[in-house]
Formats: sequence, C-alpha cells, structure tokens
Amino acid sequence: MLREDTQDRLIGWCRQAIRFVLPVDCIACGHSLGTDPVPFFCTACWHTIRPLQQPVCARCDQPFVSPAATTYTPNHQCQDCIERPPDFERAWTLFPYLPPLREAICSFKYRGKHTLAQPLAHLMISALPSGIDVDVIIPVPLHPARLRAREFNQSLLLADQLSRHLARPVSATHLARIAATDPQTTLPRQARLRNLRKAFEIRRPQDLAEKRILLVDDVFTTGTTLNECAKTLRSAGTGPVFALTLARTVDTALVPDRFYAKQAAQPLTTMGI
Repeated sequence: MLREDTQDRLIGWCRQAIRFVLPVDCIACGHSLGTDPVPFFCTACWHTIRPLQQPVCARCDQPFVSPAATTYTPNHQCQDCIERPPDFERAWTLFPYLPPLREAICSFKYRGKHTLAQPLAHLMISALPSGIDVDVIIPVPLHPARLRAREFNQSLLLADQLSRHLARPVSATHLARIAATDPQTTLPRQARLRNLRKAFEIRRPQDLAEKRILLVDDVFTTGTTLNECAKTLRSAGTGPVFALTLARTVDTALVPDRFYAKQAAQPLTTMGI
C-alpha cells in the first residue's frame, strides 16, 4: 500500500499532466489550474470559503445582524422560530451561500460535476458542530421525475460522505418525495409553504420508530423543505429530527463589504457577462 502523502503526490502529478493536455480554468476566477486538488477550482479561491462566523439562532442557525444578539441570551431564537417553531429540533447551516461556494454547489447540482461531491462534503465535515448524536442519516429526497432528469441526488452524495465520518447508516428509501412540486427557488415564501404540503411520505415507519434522524441537504433558504421533511418524519413516530446543510442564503446586511469590493473589481468576463 502506498503511503497517503505519496499517493497524493502521484495524484497531483497525474492531474497536472492531464491539465497540461486538457487545460481547465478555475470556475471562480478563470485562472488556469495546475496541481490544485479540488476539481474546477484553484486552491486560492477554495481557501476563501469560510464558515459562518456571526451569532446565530439557537434553533435554525439564522445569523443575526447584531453581534450583541446572543451576548446575554446564548439560546436566543430568531423571530420566525419563536412565532412558528419548526418541526426539527435543531438545524446547522455551515457556510454562507456566496461565491465561490455558490458556483461550486451550482456546478455540482445543475451541471453534473459529480467530482465536487467529496470536496464539498469535506467542507461540511471540517465545520461540523461537536456532539451530533443521531441514529440514521437521511438525505432530502428528489421526486423520481427530477431524479431521472438530474441522474443523481446531490444530498445523497453528501450524506454518503458524512455517513463514513460519523459512522452512522444512510437511508435513501424511508423518506420519499411523492409530489412533483415546482422548484422552491422559483416561489415566494407563502407559495413555498403551500407547495410542499403532503409532498413527502414515510415508507416502513416501524424502522424509524424513536430513531434520532439527521436530515442532510445542500442549501438552506427558508427552511421550508427541511421543515416539511421533519414534520413528516415526526408524524410517523421518529425521535427528534435534526438538520444539516452545507450552505444557507444570507441577508445582504451580513455580507462583508470586502466581498462586494472584490466582485466590483472582477472583469466582466470572469463574472460571466
């Protein structure tokens, strides 16, 4: 067996040789890739991806604008969670949905860049909160029609990598999507709530009785999808349901000024114009 560092060097040399013959540019900055280990992204861009740093809601991980929000009340919850408590016990959302992570997720999800599954999962693992205690990992399912069109479930690929790290089984069959709804990203908030009603069902609920569930998805926007999944699971008799997503959309007030300055300095060709 090759030592891990030797194996990494060999892979790097092979990658460099292939890219010499078939040049590949970084999706984020457009620079030519050499031995950069992450497919389609240069090391410099990939290392700009940082976990969310702000104080967050103790229930859904919604970042607060003011750092004082949790100074005296560490378990402070956002207004949405207070007024409409979600069906999941706790949601962890690890990174802001901003470039270059946004480009990586879109390339993975919509452009079939399957090789990004492992580096994206490694990002999740690098920022995992301590003390996750669950029995089963369940990826948010796709409707069969959408699965046929996309040919893979991005949440399942992420969940598979997390399963190996957490040493917990993955179930891709107990939670099923039975309604072919419109994509959530195309709808306003109220329409999202209506769109997913009765969209999921549990198969063989006896297998999940009293089990602690970790739902896995790629992006947390309003949390409607995760909440509907959690509601379906809890109604079937599971134990507490937790949720984990790689990224979440954030309010513009939480985006650092330096990010906008960097975007403004980019040439139009790099920004895709």
